[in-house]
Amino acid sequence: MNSNRPLSFPRKTILGIQFLFVAFGATVLVPLLVGISPSIALFTAGIGTLIFHLITKGKVPVFLGSSFAFVAPIVEATRLFGFAGTLSGIIAVGVVYSIMSAIVKWRGPALIDKVFPSVVVGPVIVVIGLSLASTGVDMASQNWLLALIALLTAIIVVVFAKGMIKLIPIFLGIIAGYVASIFTGDVDFTKITEAPWFSLPAFQAPTFSWSAIIYMVPVAIAPLIEHIGDMYAIGAVSGKNYVKDPGLQRTMLGDGIATAVAGSMGSIPNTTYSEVTGAISLTKVTDPVVLRISAITAIAFSVLGKVSGFLESIPGAVLGGIMLLLFGMIASVGIKTLIDSKTNVNKTRNQVIISVILTVGIGGAVIRFGNFSLAGIGLAAVTGVLLNLILPDKSKPVKMKK
Repeated sequence: MNSNRPLSFPRKTILGIQFLFVAFGATVLVPLLVGISPSIALFTAGIGTLIFHLITKGKVPVFLGSSFAFVAPIVEATRLFGFAGTLSGIIAVGVVYSIMSAIVKWRGPALIDKVFPSVVVGPVIVVIGLSLASTGVDMASQNWLLALIALLTAIIVVVFAKGMIKLIPIFLGIIAGYVASIFTGDVDFTKITEAPWFSLPAFQAPTFSWSAIIYMVPVAIAPLIEHIGDMYAIGAVSGKNYVKDPGLQRTMLGDGIATAVAGSMGSIPNTTYSEVTGAISLTKVTDPVVLRISAITAIAFSVLGKVSGFLESIPGAVLGGIMLLLFGMIASVGIKTLIDSKTNVNKTRNQVIISVILTVGIGGAVIRFGNFSLAGIGLAAVTGVLLNLILPDKSKPVKMKK
């Protein structure tokens, strides 16, 4: 189905709920890992997404959810300074995003073309997808039968179905996996029965702590670089240049304010979700309104206990089966970026940059300086940027539609 064809509001609503299903697993898992209620993370993810869309003029089809990059730092900062103090550090991270936004606006798009050419952006997008692959495999390995049922259902729908059905392969894959889970006894219904019908999220006020701020601010480097990769990725999927319109300065600012608001409410940093980018690539639905519906749905689910309980009852293996497809879709976007930009992969210089980015990012390299660490996507991107600036010759900018 042509993604440019107008969708009715009921169809947009169904698609919006589907995209929330894609983001739900990670959005709920992160708060559980740091020891807070998933409901507050859902609430601030929805609010943060709406803030992002407001600042970016409603042009960019993204959903903001809980950031995995901050799990370990938040756990350690909470141990050292308490969670209320850590929240002030999270707010400071949002401020850093805003400062970087101002720098990008000051120097203009030429800075981005120079620092992030196609030879850096393409493999970084590949790393974004493949570095998440182990998460999908780990979830799927909980029960490969359920994972395969969900995965094969999604594949069959997206390849062979027509009309509206073709647009909801993820939703149908999860439903098929969930039904199978009921028959295999893998659904924990107590999460539904014990959940209240209505309850407000557990808001918490921050306490100012310079120590927590100094500890948390350096962690912002990796998500900032990942944000740039995500903007290029969703641009490649949509066929639009979001780095120039509405501009990277606006997307960074939207991400930053969303993170600061989350911290002020007692939640965790938000980030653009690669899982949803994979879902958009699969369904070819790029209407930002659909993602705003996802945000509103997340807010509603955060206060509707029974609905949240149902979503939490979906077995991890079912979500893992879907992730196997989505993370691979992201990686393929990175390869497409290199091809569309006509990057010369026969040139030794480019081979070196691409190979080092992939090895560092997928291999899980980590650099530590005291309490500060840089790893994964962030380290791979920094390495690629430095190699591109140091090695002789110039690289081609990312080719995107105007």
